[in-house]
Amino acid sequence: MVPVLQGLHGMPEVEIAACVTPPDRPRGRGRQPEAPPVKIAASSLGVPVLQPPSLRSDSAQESLASLSPDAIVVAAYGRLLPPLVLDLPRHGCLNLHPSLLPRHRGPSPVATAILEGDEVTGVSLMLLDKGMDTGPVIAKSEMPLHGHESAGELTGILFEMGGELLRDNLGLWVRGELDALPQDDAQATITRKLERADGLINWEEPAEALARKCRAFDPWPGLNTGWEGRMLKLLTVNVLPDQGAPSAPPGQVLSCESHKGISVATGAGTLSLQRIQLEGRRAISGEEFLRGYPEIVGSRLGNH
Repeated sequence: MVPVLQGLHGMPEVEIAACVTPPDRPRGRGRQPEAPPVKIAASSLGVPVLQPPSLRSDSAQESLASLSPDAIVVAAYGRLLPPLVLDLPRHGCLNLHPSLLPRHRGPSPVATAILEGDEVTGVSLMLLDKGMDTGPVIAKSEMPLHGHESAGELTGILFEMGGELLRDNLGLWVRGELDALPQDDAQATITRKLERADGLINWEEPAEALARKCRAFDPWPGLNTGWEGRMLKLLTVNVLPDQGAPSAPPGQVLSCESHKGISVATGAGTLSLQRIQLEGRRAISGEEFLRGYPEIVGSRLGNH
């Protein structure tokens, strides 16, 4: 991640031998190769970049070994490191994980913290072992959650914090002035990899849960529903106060005099669609959408 790389580059006692990141990937309509942001940042800092498809190949491991690293720092790499790489640096492979371990191990800690309504989260500096986020923890930094953060926004904040955590503790670790404390496996929770299907709305769920999903799935996979054979993406939503309105089937768009935008009945409560995007159209406010498509009132959203 760029903040971590920039933080390391600013430490006078640190020499960055190389930045390792996955290969460029085709993106956009033209499917042209696009460089990862960390590659662009590394190049601007004059840091050599390695982009092996996998660290399990002999050639990739030989390239890393030739650098003779004292430590390897991992941030959002998304892949388990093979044993030969783990054993390579004398001060170990240090990982910045965006949760307070052992809570939310695995691939989607930030989204899961939002989905579960956590009131506090943070970032952990840990020593990697052969498991998934199971190694001992060197240091942690906490932050409160206020119930409005999106996963994309929160990820950026946590890795900014991680960069500071690394700067504060890397020298102490290398000098042997810090201990890595084993995690309590009995307190561990495991997250799963998000899939595109997770973003399809089930209107039977409570409005509160759907509002958390909207934030947790931003920027990916997004929160989507169907309307008249087209996909409708929910970008910003809000739970409306219970005003004792007549019950309606989940997914039905309601007429609400006190609310100028679009309101939808859920399994429990009403959800206000504040900013949405119809497939093939630009993102607009719920109020603007209602002016252009007044027939949406009374219809049911979803795959019926």
